[in-house]
Amino acid sequence: MSELDSLPLARELIRAESVTPAGPAAFDLVEGALTAAGFTVTRMMFDSAGTPIENLYAHIGTGGRHLALAGHVDVVPAGNPDAWSHAPFAASVDGDTLYGRGAQDMKGAVAAMITAAADWAATGAPDRGEGQLSFIITGDEEGAAVDGTAPLIAWAAERTRIDAAIVGEPTSVKVLGDTIKIGRRGSMSAEVTVTGRQGHVAYQHLAASPVPALLAIGQALKAPLDEGTAQFLPTNLEIVSIDIANPAWNVIPESGRLRFNVRFNDLWEPDALRAELIRRITGAAGDMAVDIAWQPSHGGAFRTKDDALIAAVTGAIRATTGVTPEATTGGGTSDARFIKDYCPVVEFGGVGDTMHQVNERTSIAELTRLTAAYRAIIDAVLAG
Repeated sequence: MSELDSLPLARELIRAESVTPAGPAAFDLVEGALTAAGFTVTRMMFDSAGTPIENLYAHIGTGGRHLALAGHVDVVPAGNPDAWSHAPFAASVDGDTLYGRGAQDMKGAVAAMITAAADWAATGAPDRGEGQLSFIITGDEEGAAVDGTAPLIAWAAERTRIDAAIVGEPTSVKVLGDTIKIGRRGSMSAEVTVTGRQGHVAYQHLAASPVPALLAIGQALKAPLDEGTAQFLPTNLEIVSIDIANPAWNVIPESGRLRFNVRFNDLWEPDALRAELIRRITGAAGDMAVDIAWQPSHGGAFRTKDDALIAAVTGAIRATTGVTPEATTGGGTSDARFIKDYCPVVEFGGVGDTMHQVNERTSIAELTRLTAAYRAIIDAVLAG
């Protein structure tokens, strides 16, 4: 197999400025590349949250195992463009480096996946019934993620069986191929408001300060929740803010708020964890009035248990990069949390050391190796 060049498509995608939610320009590029490769492409909009979100599904093949390649073409804002050494949406190449918002997260990976899939399709394997490929591409992964992959994978699963999926998030830590994700922790957030009674600090008996209760709640929430498992780190809760909004030195405030996020492992179901946190909050608050506002859930913890899929991906990465990946469940959330309800899923992509940063960039040599790795993964997974 000759070296596959995904750089031209990656540059075009970066130039299609697509801060969340991604507009049609990026999807036009994806559709054009996949249609040219023989895929049947369907574009659709979902707008349950009030903002129309564009998505794309593409499919090729008539028989055999079905592998879905999933990703997103939306990106986070570039911030101050003057802070960049190269314009964030110019897709500049400087030596072996491609600069631009989305180079790592994850337009580079989308281009690599499409290039690898086109090469596989050109072998005639889809026409011979030797496998099926599909693409699940959203424009809202970096945003609310309500009208993106979740309804798109549900729509696809009603029409076809998907045997496995690869999500192209930048999982590698130091070198390409050193890490794959075989699961993710769950995420839960809430805002706790404690209400007391305002008063003069010199007449504290006439007031009821919410501050001691907030501090007690914080201590209760920070107590360990578990010791972790063989596959997951211990559940971790972080208090991200405590807000009193009191500009005066001689006034006991009426109320205060505490906000937290907890990343939890598979020892907890969301409902059970929520109940435990409520118990801690109300117990620490004592007689103070407490209100808990839960934020939309990012889903529970999950772990892929398909050993054959993990072995196929691991072997393909090792064969193309010379690196044996570590299978982990760390990091944040991704759209894999939606896909895992329909098929086993593994996340694999390039090094993510500059994603969401000024001067986001990737090595062109790495992008070429990533394309080769995806090509090998396609063969390995479809061989089943």
